[in-house]
Amino acid sequence: MEHRQLGRTGPQVAQLGLGLMGMSDLYGPADRGESLATIHAALEAGVTLLDTGDFYGMGHNELLLREALAGGRRDNAVVSVKFGALRDPDGGWGGVDGRPVAVKNFAAYSLRRLGTDRIDIYRPARLDPNVPIEDTVGAIADLVKAGHVRHIGLSEVGAETLRRAHAVHPISDLQIEYSMISRGVERDILPVARELGIGVTAYGVLSRGLISGHWSKQREGEADFRGQLSPRFQGANLTRNLDLVERVRALADALGVTVAQVAIAWVAAQGDDIVPLVGARRRDRLREALGATSVKLSAADLAQLDEAIPADAAAGGRYNDYQLSHLDSERLNG
Repeated sequence: MEHRQLGRTGPQVAQLGLGLMGMSDLYGPADRGESLATIHAALEAGVTLLDTGDFYGMGHNELLLREALAGGRRDNAVVSVKFGALRDPDGGWGGVDGRPVAVKNFAAYSLRRLGTDRIDIYRPARLDPNVPIEDTVGAIADLVKAGHVRHIGLSEVGAETLRRAHAVHPISDLQIEYSMISRGVERDILPVARELGIGVTAYGVLSRGLISGHWSKQREGEADFRGQLSPRFQGANLTRNLDLVERVRALADALGVTVAQVAIAWVAAQGDDIVPLVGARRRDRLREALGATSVKLSAADLAQLDEAIPADAAAGGRYNDYQLSHLDSERLNG
């Protein structure tokens, strides 16, 4: 598998990463055995970047990853951890905490749950509006100096926050949603990231399954967060967005590949500084995603996709208005 570097200062990782959230939270029940087998299959295929969060299943995801990396697999992985999102015993959300004392507390617990002596990339999951980003990044920089963290990343922040953070300590990569139907990053954030030499790890490349080619109108209302928090999965918006998927399917069929593979390949084609993260929870979905690394979209293919799905074609926001109001990336980019 080909590799890409995360920014000027970040690690070399395989061209496709694996996001683990769905193995513990938010997408309904997951099978533990299949989750472990999927992580192992990813590592065996050459995937190196594994993305988790201390709040995914309130620690469950980190413990799952610890189990998956046992037996000498840790050295083959680049472990990225998000922190700062607060949960309650019922799984509810209580904001974010980016205070320096909290940063070091979160890191201590993550290191213990992961059973490792270092976190390869450590990043706040969201900007804490009550704490200057300089203070949060400064606390992670202390962890870098102490050897507990290797690289600092960010998630869902806007261009100005990216500049301020990078002035404190080099930022390896920005994790942000980027797909054929979520392209807000292109306006201001991506140009600034490239100016500063910061890579992008793109999550939501299949828009949480919406543009995977496997979603259908019959699945509307399924009991997970998509039906509750994402207007794109609801009512007339869903119908409109599934029509867009059929436009992608036409090209996929002509190329002899799947819709998901085209969607992943499209993100990868936006620059060598971008690493798509796929949220496969099963080996069959992982195999499909891995197939995207062999899909090379031509300039004509990319032009056809841009014509079929213009940047503002999606119906509905990627989150509801309340959730969007808490995203620094959205506040600064419209």
